[in-house]
Amino acid sequence: MTEMPILYRPDVEQMHDDEEQTIEELNSTFDFILERTANDYGHAVRAVHAKSHGILQGELTVHGGLPAELAQGLFATPGTHKVWLRLSTNAGDMLPDAISLPRGLAMKVFDVQGERLPGSEGTTQDFIMINGAVFLAPTTKKFLGNLKLLAKTTDRLEGTKKAISATLRGVRSVFESVGAQAPASINALGGAPNVEPLGETYFSATAFRYGDYIAKFSLKPIAPTMVALKGKLIAIDGRENAIREEIRSEMRGIDAVWEFRVQLCRDLGRQPVEDPTVEWDEQEAPFFTVATIRARAQDSWDTARVQVVNEETRFSVWTGIAAHRPLGNVNRGRKDTYRHSADYRARVNGCPYHEPGSHL
Repeated sequence: MTEMPILYRPDVEQMHDDEEQTIEELNSTFDFILERTANDYGHAVRAVHAKSHGILQGELTVHGGLPAELAQGLFATPGTHKVWLRLSTNAGDMLPDAISLPRGLAMKVFDVQGERLPGSEGTTQDFIMINGAVFLAPTTKKFLGNLKLLAKTTDRLEGTKKAISATLRGVRSVFESVGAQAPASINALGGAPNVEPLGETYFSATAFRYGDYIAKFSLKPIAPTMVALKGKLIAIDGRENAIREEIRSEMRGIDAVWEFRVQLCRDLGRQPVEDPTVEWDEQEAPFFTVATIRARAQDSWDTARVQVVNEETRFSVWTGIAAHRPLGNVNRGRKDTYRHSADYRARVNGCPYHEPGSHL
């Protein structure tokens, strides 16, 4: 049997004395990446997850009859919401797909009612996920160190990056050959398997308030055609945008379906809020499905939609309602840095971002 879920209370978070200074340094490092890439492309792009591979439009349906601990926040009321999903990889520059990196999925849910988070405009709720259950670093300060290393590679020749990526994929294979899991840093630096994004399961990695409780989130594909894609490697050679091409080809003929799952914290010692490098054991804190997301067959690279989502919209874990407040040091560090990056793009591109309405 699992323990009862832990009730949210403010003291589950523990503030660090150096958080403000670390955030200033993060913004400065992001500026380095943003300026380099803007000069290279003549156009500002995101400081992380710059390259998108597909933009999907769909619907999220909240299930009825959920038990009280799962019927919280957005998921307290059964119903259907329009969603956008942006599939990406995590680098801050627009790299050829031969440089293999972890996958990301950002989802924007429309028409979400409730008290808004501070500075959160509109009525949308954002969820930002990666295809790994844990975050790369335990704190923003540790993440800053990793980011500084990545920033130094922003202006390196692509050929060098391809060689590094191939080497790291070989290192990861060695770990796997002996039944061990490669460190997350190997994937983050270019050693991730070049898998089909539609077959991947995505995780929030960090903790969030879930109404009266504390949770992590996950998006798991359940359509048979997507399940069949799990672990499928994409043929990259000679195809700079192979991932985008694969998703576009797949989405022309399939209806994509995911489960939105919630993992409630049941032991703060074993499922910590402040260290997102600790995976919450599913045997102790199981996932439960609270909603279904469907994206009908469509053009995943529709020009008009790509323009709106990539250029005129931002995603942030701090866009949403107070019932899903981001928790922990890493999430606190994301608040100002995400907006700082978006403000830079808006200023340089002369294209203000805004929270879209449900009419789009």
